Amino acid sequence: MDKAIDSIEFETMLFGRYSLASRKGNERNLDRSVYTLLARLHMEGPMTIGQLGEALGLDDSTVNRQTAAMMKAGLLERIADPDGGLARKFRATADGERRLEAQRAESIRHLDTILSDWAPEDVAIFGAYLERFNTDIERYHGRPWPRPAGSLSATRFGRGATG
Repeated sequence: MDKAIDSIEFETMLFGRYSLASRKGNERNLDRSVYTLLARLHMEGPMTIGQLGEALGLDDSTVNRQTAAMMKAGLLERIADPDGGLARKFRATADGERRLEAQRAESIRHLDTILSDWAPEDVAIFGAYLERFNTDIERYHGRPWPRPAGSLSATRFGRGATG
């Protein structure tokens, strides 16, 4: 096996186990799957169970269990389709949005600390390569993740906020 690919596999395994915002004993932190689902709704707006399952690569029964637990926790609510469709959609509650933003801010603070010894150019290069890596994974799986309109991938691939 190519040593570079071997190294990337190993490092992505390690990367996947780190959670920047998690602190033991802080029950206010969102589980990784909850954080991911809320982030998707934040970027894309209200979605159905089927749309969430497709976007996250999960079966509908898994998404149904996750959304039920999130509704019980007050993070999600079901609404009528704003576009007039028959299926009801989920959107984050005000508390869900607040907790998502708080955890994101905490993650950014941690990244700022972790990368504080890096040159700004190195941080920018790492961000660009990480985004490129993720967009290539998304293209491979056929599930693009929405990004802000000014992101590198939106510019490079001529895509808007939804990838």
